[in-house]
Amino acid sequence: MLKPEEQDCPAAVTDRAFRADVLAGLAARPRAIPARWFYDRRGSELFEAITRLPEYYLTRTETGILRDAGTRIAARVGEGRAVVEFGAGAAVKTPLLLRAVAPAAYVPIDISAEFLSVSAAALAADFPGLPVLPVAADFMTGVALPASIAGLPKLGFFPGSTIGNMTPGYAIDLLRMMRASLGTGAMLVIGMDRVKPVDQLLAAYDDADGTTAAFNLNLIARINRELGGTVPLDALRHVARWNEPLARIEMHLEAMRDIAFTVAGQPFAMAAGETIHTENSHKYDARSARLLLTAGGWTPLDEWTDPDDRFAVLLAEAQPARSAP
Repeated sequence: MLKPEEQDCPAAVTDRAFRADVLAGLAARPRAIPARWFYDRRGSELFEAITRLPEYYLTRTETGILRDAGTRIAARVGEGRAVVEFGAGAAVKTPLLLRAVAPAAYVPIDISAEFLSVSAAALAADFPGLPVLPVAADFMTGVALPASIAGLPKLGFFPGSTIGNMTPGYAIDLLRMMRASLGTGAMLVIGMDRVKPVDQLLAAYDDADGTTAAFNLNLIARINRELGGTVPLDALRHVARWNEPLARIEMHLEAMRDIAFTVAGQPFAMAAGETIHTENSHKYDARSARLLLTAGGWTPLDEWTDPDDRFAVLLAEAQPARSAP
């Protein structure tokens, strides 16, 4: 039972949500656990390692786009906005945007409070005089922004193709939540990965060094540590698959033998070959990317890609609602 002082604290809420999602996901058929639970401190560190892998083209490609298009983004956005980054992580690409748009404040939001505090402190040191206001929260469920930026125009920042981790329906819900949080007149800079040859996609999610496999398996290590799980790590293996009809990479943890285990005192069993679905990464072409933004309440304004059209950075605006097309 939670102590009274823990009833409403963010950590206690996160712990309850983690437990509920894991138990529900293991009981479901097919089994699936939301990808947001990858990101404890170790998971965040492993993901940052993934972004530096030679096979993982996404980060360096998006970084190049932001560097090359910075002045054009700034011309459309203007100065003096509060930049709100959803899922900030290590904020590797953030300095490129901040230097381009000269913001009035920066609000990084991330589910991993410990990791957020380190990255926010490092960024504050690089931008003296810029108010850095970290918010430890699960942005997927809605976030209360700091009161000190209430009167500022907002610029949402959602890089890394994180929108691709969600099913299209959930992605639309998230985009609508972002619009509601940021307000009419806000703008959004968002990264989306393109559809490309399957061998290139699979390599990016199943690297030769096994870093992505370690990232996937760390979810089970977290379950064992935080939920009293007895899941045998050595019985599971990382699997990446391309789902052509849904245009997405899927990550799974596959049982290599029959196993039985408990989590939070509840018993579970998996037969050899069964999987736990842990992540999706949807890929979008130019038309479907703009359609997704429009369905989420954002009007696409501009788009920048790399020379090989492997990745896109889009700019959209939360325009006033209209009663006619």
